[in-house]
Amino acid sequence: PNIRLRSMADSDLSKLTVAELRKMAKTANIPTTGLRKADLVEALSEAAEETSGSSGQNSPSSFASLSDHYANAYLGEVDPYGDVRDKLEALSRESREGHPPEPQITLVAALTTYLGYAVLIAFGHLRDFFGLTLSLGSRYISPTPREGVAPLLKSWENFYTRRLYHRIQDCFNRPVGGGSGAKCRMKVIERVSHDGNKTMHIANKKSGTTFRLGSHNEVDDAGDVVRRCLNLGSYNYLGFADDWNETCEEDVLRVVRESPVSCSSPRVEVGTHALHRELEKLVARFLGKEDALVLNMGFNTNATTIPSLVGKGDLIISDALNHTSIVAGARASGAAIRIFKHNSASDLDKVLSEAIVMGMPRTRRPWRKIIVMVEGIYSMEGEYCNLRSIVTVCKKYGVYVYLDEAHSIGAMGPTGRGCCEYCGVDTKDVDVLMGTFTKSFGGMGGYIAADQDVIDYLRTKCAGSIFHNSLSPVVCQQIITAFKVIMGEDNTDTGKKKLRALRDNSNYMRMRLSEMGLHVLGNYDSPIMPVMLYNPTKIAAFSRECFKRGLAVVVVGFPAVPILMSRARFCVSAGHTREDLDDALVKIEEVADLCKLRYGRSTFG
Repeated sequence: PNIRLRSMADSDLSKLTVAELRKMAKTANIPTTGLRKADLVEALSEAAEETSGSSGQNSPSSFASLSDHYANAYLGEVDPYGDVRDKLEALSRESREGHPPEPQITLVAALTTYLGYAVLIAFGHLRDFFGLTLSLGSRYISPTPREGVAPLLKSWENFYTRRLYHRIQDCFNRPVGGGSGAKCRMKVIERVSHDGNKTMHIANKKSGTTFRLGSHNEVDDAGDVVRRCLNLGSYNYLGFADDWNETCEEDVLRVVRESPVSCSSPRVEVGTHALHRELEKLVARFLGKEDALVLNMGFNTNATTIPSLVGKGDLIISDALNHTSIVAGARASGAAIRIFKHNSASDLDKVLSEAIVMGMPRTRRPWRKIIVMVEGIYSMEGEYCNLRSIVTVCKKYGVYVYLDEAHSIGAMGPTGRGCCEYCGVDTKDVDVLMGTFTKSFGGMGGYIAADQDVIDYLRTKCAGSIFHNSLSPVVCQQIITAFKVIMGEDNTDTGKKKLRALRDNSNYMRMRLSEMGLHVLGNYDSPIMPVMLYNPTKIAAFSRECFKRGLAVVVVGFPAVPILMSRARFCVSAGHTREDLDDALVKIEEVADLCKLRYGRSTFG
């Protein structure tokens, strides 16, 4: 059904112009030839009545209805992307209808990447050899332990950290002073090093640090030298870090005054606050599940829940690119693990059929249970899950589905209900829904939503519930308020505008990066845009050149990604404006030319 059409009353339709009515009629497949405004209103009203009996807020949305919803999102308003709207919608539709092929590394890029690592490793070993045999001092050689104490790390065990990571660690772990939203240029504190980046120190004018100020630098009240940067790396998807004073402050500060900052106890002892139960009921209602369990850390939600659900005699079938929290939980569970090719329903079918036919190793007995684990949006790929096909395969074999929506909940779908809503999958067909509150909700922690008996079991068996300190009541209120904004229960359309802005900003950024000739991974409608760097030397070069131009970006290398697949990862926010993105894109294009990153246009970049 046409979501926009279904939600409009006759009085709303009469306020639209003839052109807007004709556009709506076209999306609803209603002939418009010879129809006047009154006729158009009548025809659209009848169509709305015909679709009003369709399923509610948690029902699957077809790709066609998504197109209609997004195409009509700006009716009666100024569209900041009006000049490229048709192109953005066409690219989004094409991406939804078939996952685009991943850009392949060029031969030259692969050879130079291997060569770059070979040079770094060869010279690192040479320096280690001469430094140890000739007793030459080196800032990168592990210190000799005191007599009688075994070395904690042998030099060859942390070679990568010493010889590769330390050289470019100024590109990582940058401290931030003040807010880190998208609308205000965040303050990144400058650091200096006197030993080739092995150790870093805050650049502070009051302490006598020598630092040449640039066009983006200033000195704060404490004397720290800071650089004003546009934030293109944080998970502030819906922009709550930007308008917190307007959207969340009143509710959150009320709880600060009335409730403890911490319950100082696990949930099963005396750590359950009324706000925990309110949040759990809200999560369950939002996702169409019977109940939910909230935990105080996103990573530990996977790492402690998975060992509670499966164990010896069970089988986990995991996507090849699942997050390390899923990997950690799977390894800790004691269950057998099989991997299927990333996002491939056909390969999952093969792995499942073989696992069921062959059974357990040696005994060939049937598995006690089989659970398939996937993510809504893969955080290093910017790609959303082929969920509908994967769920179909799982239903065919009668196995469980575990969906990690850390990056997709609140950021995907017309109402922010994540990958299920976006891909047209009923949440009842996904047995366990996991997500985090650190991205779209401006909070911390995570949740598990499932049937009542599953949640009741996890409350007394999951280590995150019975051993870990419970989620702060103050953070609970932040998340509750964010949920109500997203759901429109704050009596405003702020949540709707945030979701719309996030999608538009993401698609515009992805389109422009692709037009530059960069290798951009992932799908349209995803707020994560990985841009491939490949060569290890370009990790530091790209980060430093962007930082010099006032852009805070995230760069990722081995071992977080395969050794050939180094990348920069842009995360777009609803708080960004088109002007912010245009300014950033001009600077990114300069850096792309400087670092030779246009692999989409030339094999040499």
